[in-house]
Amino acid sequence: MQDINQAELQHLRHLIGAHETAYQKLNTYSSQAVDPQIKQMFTKSAQDALNTKQKLMSFLNN
Repeated sequence: MQDINQAELQHLRHLIGAHETAYQKLNTYSSQAVDPQIKQMFTKSAQDALNTKQKLMSFLNN
């Protein structure tokens, strides 16, 4: 991968933070949900946000 510039790095950090926030919120919503389908939806969405965050972070490690 080519080196990224400062603007791209800042954007990447912003995206990682947004996905971490989404993950935390969705986990909270999942823990508070009573309906099993809603709980499952929030759990899956939280996992998707975490996976995306980890994928974005991998760009920083290359």
